[in-house]
Amino acid sequence: MEDSQPAEPAARGSSAEEAARIVFVSGPSGAGRSTAIHALEDLGFEAIDNLPLSLLPRLLEGPPLGKPLALGTDTRNRDYSAQSLIAAVDQINADPSVLADLLYLDCAPEVLERRYSETRRRHPLAPEDQPMLGIALEKDLLAPVRARASILIDTSALTPHDLRAEINRWFAGDEATLALSVQSFSYKRGLPTGADLVFDCRFLRNPYWRDDLRKLDGRDAAVQSFIADDPRFPDFAAQVTALIETLLPAYRDEGKSHLTVAFGCTGGQHRSVAMAENLSTHLAKGGWQVSKRHRELERRGVLQTP
Repeated sequence: MEDSQPAEPAARGSSAEEAARIVFVSGPSGAGRSTAIHALEDLGFEAIDNLPLSLLPRLLEGPPLGKPLALGTDTRNRDYSAQSLIAAVDQINADPSVLADLLYLDCAPEVLERRYSETRRRHPLAPEDQPMLGIALEKDLLAPVRARASILIDTSALTPHDLRAEINRWFAGDEATLALSVQSFSYKRGLPTGADLVFDCRFLRNPYWRDDLRKLDGRDAAVQSFIADDPRFPDFAAQVTALIETLLPAYRDEGKSHLTVAFGCTGGQHRSVAMAENLSTHLAKGGWQVSKRHRELERRGVLQTP
């Protein structure tokens, strides 16, 4: 495995009073958390793995952070709970002097099982049973964390070197690049953690009320056509696109390494998905690095992990 060369962490501006950076690294055992933490450490982050959440307040109450902080969280810790981790991230983000990201490394269960088989390791949550049992238990335990992640990386098809490159893409802070995440979500389940810009699509005509469109989603051409026929859609889509295209160079020049744009609707199935697809396709054609995430489709199993 090749090692990435150390680089400066993502810049957030020139002021000495800029927000401190904390990245919580989570995900199922075997998905690459250790590799991600080492990659962040090479980028200038102070890395602490397996930190008990009960010790987090003491860490933050100490001297000001001299460098960005990467904290690995492990389900094996005795005080671990998904809700406690989410609460900690929310509490930190309530402080304008600190910016917290929740990085979730996901992986398909069958790939995790193969990795355990190749290394002959026992799963920490099922040391006396087959690894797949522990994998299923941990996936269920971490489901709320995955849903609230501000950055989601699926490592199913990634080598350790690929994962390092992906971490660098998000956190290296190359001023010439700005990584974009365009997401869709349901307002019923709350705003995505870490979203920088949020647009409400609930005023657009809803395909849910058409029997032939109800079971489809916003990736389907028929659904997109139905939404586009709303007289308010062309102006809304054009203004949102123009706004994003105006902001992206400014964010890049300011030193921002990644930006998350989220579209929400009632169920997170039709209108928000269509808008996310529309914008991500347009920006990708314009040469921007774009990743898509449809949170509710993932939750319902509509989208399969690679």
